[in-house]
Amino acid sequence: MGGMTETNDHLPRPAEGGESGGNPGSDPGPLPGAVYLAPRGFEAELEEELARNGRGVLFRRERLIGAEGEPLAAAWARNVWLEPRFLPAGSISGAAARLKAIQRNWALYSTTEHRRAALIEAALPKVSAKPLVFGETPPPAPLGSWTMWSREWMLASARCSSPFVHGEVRFVEDKTGPPNRAYLKLWELFTRIGRHPGPGDLCLDLGSAPGGWTHVLAGLGARVFSLDKAPLAPHVAGHSHVEHCLGSAFAMDPGLAGNITWLFSDVACYPEKLYAMVKKWLDAGVKVNMVCTIKFSGKTDFAALDFFLQVPGSFAVHLSANKHELTWVRLVI
Repeated sequence: MGGMTETNDHLPRPAEGGESGGNPGSDPGPLPGAVYLAPRGFEAELEEELARNGRGVLFRRERLIGAEGEPLAAAWARNVWLEPRFLPAGSISGAAARLKAIQRNWALYSTTEHRRAALIEAALPKVSAKPLVFGETPPPAPLGSWTMWSREWMLASARCSSPFVHGEVRFVEDKTGPPNRAYLKLWELFTRIGRHPGPGDLCLDLGSAPGGWTHVLAGLGARVFSLDKAPLAPHVAGHSHVEHCLGSAFAMDPGLAGNITWLFSDVACYPEKLYAMVKKWLDAGVKVNMVCTIKFSGKTDFAALDFFLQVPGSFAVHLSANKHELTWVRLVI
């Protein structure tokens, strides 16, 4: 999707001019909307989601999409710039000073005037983006985002939806324990929401083989009942907190689940089939937190996604480890 056409027909146009005499030209002030950063390759999904929610597109620049209206918690947005505004950048030192006068921490997303942007970035305090050790808390300080709009102007937002650079959560990976890379989805989700199962929780992991999610849950001290037609990796199945049963995730009777507190599913299936399984649990009145991967084949099925998002207390997010899929979450306890 890298060939998207840049559009900015609906934007106020900052007047070009230097900063000599303290007059950078006409300041258009705040952008009339918010700026969304799409996951790489999913720009079209984000733009369609914004349109479906009545957010008219103001501009597109690479993965950045400016849209009208109040900021939307968009599933297909990696990060949202909540308060974007134009700032003059007629000189390198002046541009850096303006950003530092607002706050310390800024992340550049470069879309144009790359050399000039790099010089301004070099004049700003360095922001650490080293990988997290799972369990560490996200950076507490506010992190703003900015880009060069033209040679004389920056577009910047001091407040963003994510505390991570460009909304991308990177970890010091475990290359020996998990049987696949699916574990990174749970690591990121738990880091984002600030909670996870632990001792005293009973988790049901549906469609669990080879056991990436079961491995994470058991490692957090939760008891895990794992269900799949295929076996788990031997070292996961042998964990003292894991009980594995061969069978279909879709045939599981909610009445037989016992006192579970979390339900997980990373099973590969069409969204409609996953929703039918989720609805079975909802209709049974089981009070349980749910984390499910909605996997799309071909064109993104927004109609199916809407069914999930209509469930009270739920949301969907595209995690760094997600492919053409979203992680749907419902938290009730």
